[in-house]
Amino acid sequence: MDIRDLQGYASFFMTIFLVVMLYGYIIHLYRSEKKGERDYEKYGNIALDDEVTSTPVEDKPASEREYKEENK
Repeated sequence: MDIRDLQGYASFFMTIFLVVMLYGYIIHLYRSEKKGERDYEKYGNIALDDEVTSTPVEDKPASEREYKEENK
């Protein structure tokens, strides 16, 4: 078994690994949208509604804002 065979096997297994990771990510997005945790259609509208005066997609919780203000 030479280096070309090893490169072929590594390429094949890396492709399989990346496909599994991609499908896992797609399933994660689908499930989190179904549960109501996030609405990804709002994120899709960011490119269309790109003005300084537009409202944020999600508001940060008050605890995060206070934490960042205290640590400045």
